[in-house]
Amino acid sequence: MGLFREQNGLWVLLAFLLNYIPNIGSIIAGLPTVLFALVQLGPGGALWTGGGYVAVNMIIGNVVEPKIMGKGMGLSTLVVFLALVVWGFVLGTVGMFLSVPLTMTMKIILQQNPRTRWIAIMLGTQEDAQVILDEKSNAGT
Repeated sequence: MGLFREQNGLWVLLAFLLNYIPNIGSIIAGLPTVLFALVQLGPGGALWTGGGYVAVNMIIGNVVEPKIMGKGMGLSTLVVFLALVVWGFVLGTVGMFLSVPLTMTMKIILQQNPRTRWIAIMLGTQEDAQVILDEKSNAGT
């Protein structure tokens, strides 16, 4: 039973670390877990493990993360995915882990200069752009 607990800790740690990689990290983290369940528990156990993993990640990925990323950080989902690709290409695996913080830093820097503010607006969400448009229309009247 002690070995089973240690393996659970390994899968939890692996899922925790890989979920920092937006969009694809949870898929990468789920594959070894499902394969391990297939070996240990058979096809039925692998199906239950995969189904539970998909259900949890669907709730987190479709409900929790968009609210946190979109409203809390002000980055669009497309920008988060593209940042993953770009920073992963530039810095490798470390860039994938740091893609959201690095992109957020770039957005904050771009917002400070009026000539680059339009790029920061494009990195943000539609709600952020609407607020800026409303401010400009109110200031013009």
